[in-house]
Formats: sequence, C-alpha cells, structure tokens
Amino acid sequence: MSLAVRYSQFGSPDVLRVVDVDEPHAGEGQVRVAVRAAGLNAYDYKVRRGGYVAEHALPSGQGAEFAGVVDEVGDGVDDVSSGDEVLGYTSFAAQAEYVVVRAANVAPKPAGLDWAVAAGIGLVGNAARRSTDSLALTADDTVIVTAAAGGVGLLATQFARATGATVIGTASEPNHDLLRSLGAIPVAYGDGELERLRAAAPHGYTAMLDNSGPASVRIGLELGIAPSRINSIVDFDTPGIGNVGGGRKSRAELVELARQTVTGELVFPILATFPLARVADAYRRFEERSGPGKIVLTVP
Repeated sequence: MSLAVRYSQFGSPDVLRVVDVDEPHAGEGQVRVAVRAAGLNAYDYKVRRGGYVAEHALPSGQGAEFAGVVDEVGDGVDDVSSGDEVLGYTSFAAQAEYVVVRAANVAPKPAGLDWAVAAGIGLVGNAARRSTDSLALTADDTVIVTAAAGGVGLLATQFARATGATVIGTASEPNHDLLRSLGAIPVAYGDGELERLRAAAPHGYTAMLDNSGPASVRIGLELGIAPSRINSIVDFDTPGIGNVGGGRKSRAELVELARQTVTGELVFPILATFPLARVADAYRRFEERSGPGKIVLTVP
C-alpha cells in the first residue's frame, strides 16, 4: 500500500483525505516515480469544488505536477532509467507517494534545481509561456500583466520582458519590489486601479496578459486595448479576447523551464511548502492567496 490524496465528495479543502491505496506499478511505456514534491494549482481546487469539469468522477485523486525519483521502468522505455531524478506531469494523481506516467511525461531534473521548484514550475510555466507567445509581443509593446505576483503572472511578466516589451504588472504593494526586480513597473490593484494604470503608461497600452478575471479585462478595454490583443486565462466570456492558457505540454518544454530556472534566467519563488499529510492546510493557504510564488506539497 502507499499514500495518496483523495476526495469522495465535492467541496472545500475539508473533503481532502490522505488514504492508503494500492501501490501502482509501471506498465509498458511507463515509469513509476517516487514523488518528492507535488505542486498546487488553481485547476485542482476548481475541479474539487464541483461543476468545473463535466461529469468528473468520484472518488478522485488530485494534482497535475510532481518531481521525484524514478524507481520502476516499464518495458519499451529506453530513455529513462531507474534512479533518474525527474519532473513531470499527470492528471489527478500527482499528490501521492508514487505516480505512474508515460515516460514522455517526465524530463530530467537538473542537479541544482530544488525539489519544490521542480515540482511547481511545469504547469504555470506552460500557461505563462503559451499565453505570452499568443500575443507575439515585441519591444514596441506596452503590456499589462494582471495578478503579476501569482504563479502564472510572475513567469508571464518575465517572458514578456524577455521580448523587450514594457511590462506593467498589477499586484498588492508588498509584492512591488519583486516586480521591480524583474524589470516590471508595479501598479497596485483595487480602487483607483484604472487611473494608476493610465499614469504608469501615459502613451497607452497595446496588450494585456490577464490572470485575474473579467474586471481586469474591462479595465484593459477601457484603456483602449483591442480585444484581439488581450489574452485571459480566467475570463472565458468577454467576446473577442484570446483564451490561450495551459495545454500541449511536452518534455522539451519541461527541459527548457528547468534549465532557465536553474541558471537563474527565470525567478520562481516558493511561497510555502506543506507535508502531504497537511494537504487541506496547503489548499486553505493557497485559496487565500497571500504572497508571491508557488505552494508545494513535500512527500517524505
């Protein structure tokens, strides 16, 4: 037997349990990973609350990204070996002592990369990379990144800056120094946000990477940004805007995210770590969202 996070009814973090399950084993084309850390993502709790994914089956596991050590290799796998340290992705199964995935779903973890960072970079990195690329930003752009201190926002800010664009990031004031260190101009969100954004870029804006929702998108439209130059990973109802987010994950993308992080090209702070047994506490903290960076579960 081994331990895994499960829930048998939809609801708050209170429905989460760490339970004994049958120990999984690698089949053909698969590897088994002894998990060291597993990332938390908004998708997890949106599904767990119910109604977000049609006919989501219960009981359910949880978690989509992990890092750990390969300890079983199935037939037909010749590019991953037992003992390899890896990061990877799966569906509703990462928050567990063991996870079994296709060998193509894992990438080598660089020796200098922290376990928590390795477990947390994949999904937010994928969403940030794809959303930023969807706008084809250049040095001529002035772009708003909303919720710029969140997991996706921090990376989107850095990807946007790498294009040469001027980046204005909305965030709470305690996170402004971090955004400045990344080359962005911080603006506090909340009452008066529209006026502060106008003041931050008197010549106007050409694009928006939204990680917040419809209220932020409305501000972008009021600032004169064309709907076709707004991409939101949260607002799926405003007509004419883009909704490119997570998807088309690959080993090559994981390799590049890990490389950029371990070399310092990407800054990716860990807000907090919790042991697997405290998964409910981890999600309570996550859903309160105080502070920049990622929350990660650690597995003994």
